[in-house]
Amino acid sequence: MENNILEKEWDLEIVPQDSVFNLHLKDVWAYRDLLWLLVRRDFVSFYKQTILGPLWFFIQPIFTTVIFTFIFSNLANISTNGSPAPLFYMAGTVAWNYFADSLTKTSTVFRDNVGIFGKVYFPRLIMPISIVFSNLVKFGVQFLLFTCLMIYFLIQYHFYGGSKVEPNFYLLLFPVVLFLMAMLGLGIGLIITALTTKYRDLAFIVSFGMQLLMYATPVIYPLSAAPAKYRSIISLNPMSGLIETFRYGFIGTGQFYLGSFIYSIIASVVIFLLGLIIFNRVEKSFVDTI
Repeated sequence: MENNILEKEWDLEIVPQDSVFNLHLKDVWAYRDLLWLLVRRDFVSFYKQTILGPLWFFIQPIFTTVIFTFIFSNLANISTNGSPAPLFYMAGTVAWNYFADSLTKTSTVFRDNVGIFGKVYFPRLIMPISIVFSNLVKFGVQFLLFTCLMIYFLIQYHFYGGSKVEPNFYLLLFPVVLFLMAMLGLGIGLIITALTTKYRDLAFIVSFGMQLLMYATPVIYPLSAAPAKYRSIISLNPMSGLIETFRYGFIGTGQFYLGSFIYSIIASVVIFLLGLIIFNRVEKSFVDTI
């Protein structure tokens, strides 16, 4: 009987030391039920004690679009490449919000869940992935609002004239753009949350750093409107190519920057893989340092 016990193959074996390149993705798939429970928890708990509940999904992009339209279009007179200003700003806002929320919430995973991580074993990667998926629900609601606004201006353009709205076949790249935004936000968030186990100041930098980074991304202006000497610097931001592609595919104004889009793909994949490796290395011992 003792021989049978010794020869038994365990479903899961936890070892203290392991290669940093072993990402345990098989374990993540085995715990997929936990992933969906965490997604549901994030969605329900965040709005459980609010008066308006999920209506905040609509309120945030609407108010942001109204303010951006008033300040940057009416007062500052910043070009929108001939597209309706509300539609232009909502496109940038919806895409940026998904990336920013995924990055910001992922960047505090270790700090926010140290109690759970120290008591129960499960693949730690489940937690940041659940954040990206729960934010995808919010993005879906806001994207629906953007689609309704786009249809309104599309009807207005074709039947009554007005600002140009011409969706094109580049909108077929939308799933790729969304996937890359998730990878980029998750990858940077994993790197930051790993570093915050030793450098707590990073948590404070992220909060206002994302606001500054938005102005270095074509959210409130098209890339073509940026001064030529700064355009190449702005293009170094991987989100620039993604937002420009997203906006061009659905609105049809501006242009598709192939080089910038390819750069965004490479940068997103590299940052994501780097984030996975760093996260995998730190999660084995972070409880002792946080």
